[in-house]
Amino acid sequence: MGEARGASGGSRRRVGAAHTTELAEVADAASRDADGVPVELLGDFLERLVEAAGSGRRLNRASLERIGAAGSRAAEMGVPLGRTVELYVSAAWRLWRRLPAVAEATDAEQVRLAGETVLRVVNDGLAALADGYLVARRQMVRREEALRRELIDDLLRGDPDVAGIVQRAEPFGLDLARPHQVALALPGQRLTEIVTATGRLERVILDRFGDREVLVAAKDGMLAVLVPGTMAPPGRRQGRRDAGELGQVMLRALEAIPAGAPWRVAIGRPYPGAFGIARSYEEAREALDLGGKLDLADNVAYAEDLLVYRMLLRDQSAIADLIEGVLTPLTTARGGADPLLETLEAYFACGGVATHTARRLHLSVRAVTYRLNRVHELTGYDPTNPADWFTLHAAVLGARLLGWPHRPLPRIS
Repeated sequence: MGEARGASGGSRRRVGAAHTTELAEVADAASRDADGVPVELLGDFLERLVEAAGSGRRLNRASLERIGAAGSRAAEMGVPLGRTVELYVSAAWRLWRRLPAVAEATDAEQVRLAGETVLRVVNDGLAALADGYLVARRQMVRREEALRRELIDDLLRGDPDVAGIVQRAEPFGLDLARPHQVALALPGQRLTEIVTATGRLERVILDRFGDREVLVAAKDGMLAVLVPGTMAPPGRRQGRRDAGELGQVMLRALEAIPAGAPWRVAIGRPYPGAFGIARSYEEAREALDLGGKLDLADNVAYAEDLLVYRMLLRDQSAIADLIEGVLTPLTTARGGADPLLETLEAYFACGGVATHTARRLHLSVRAVTYRLNRVHELTGYDPTNPADWFTLHAAVLGARLLGWPHRPLPRIS
């Protein structure tokens, strides 16, 4: 007992004398070993290590809490955890030969006991350091996720505080002066693991398009993707190459999540500025709705390809009058209007070629011709006559968009 107390007292005297010399040298050397990690992150770890080696006691709760706080500071400073651990380990092994309990030992047993104590102290210290670091990182990630969700919500909503939203977008690498476009993905059924789907899609998008100016988040049961876009020169139609690639990349990534199948994707056009993002988002939402009504074959809707449908829906009263005046007689046909509407839709999609239409509908050419003639007889409009083509095609498109004849036509004054 007396020897232990004497050793402890000698250690304390040695610590006081070496605090500004030997310990400082060890800390500086350890910092260099760890590529310049600040020595301040060591706190009083070296002093406690000297005391523990002499007394045989492990670190108390207050010391462990201080080391954990150092781990939190390292995380907030952006110092990698591996470098922070290297700082502590390097400091420990550099201090080992200078420890009074080792330098003044008279036999191997004292060295062994000091070594066991030092290893326990280093182990406990590193555990506290890592815990503090990881807790701080989780808190930082949660804060960043919350900030990102708020930013995306405000961008898609079109927040009127443009200066504020530009400032908030900078940490995420968004240059709002450049054009951006929004893509939306809607699962075919309610998806409980929407966060998992978001993470998977984000990894694919970042891998393909890079991590600059790209945001992925859940939004109202959908997945929203914000990526840089390319504006078309004045007077030219926006190219679909980039948008098409984005849509197919998203669809392939989402098909690997069967819980949400079938997925539908919609791509808005690119626009510059903060309000351009909100405009692209609204286009993508509308394209998603129109794509569902039109039952697109590849489940990817492009806003630029649906402009004519948007035009039709802007005056629902007029399109309802067109449907009623042109297509209502089809309801008197045997089997109802559906088979004839299906034939018209396929016929127009195939460019007015009866053989292709028959192949698409799995019918004979004779059956297709019969149905087209029946449309002519009932409505007075001939699908094979170019003069009647536009009227019938517009009416069929309107019927698809309004869900007629399964839904009543709107009556808008």
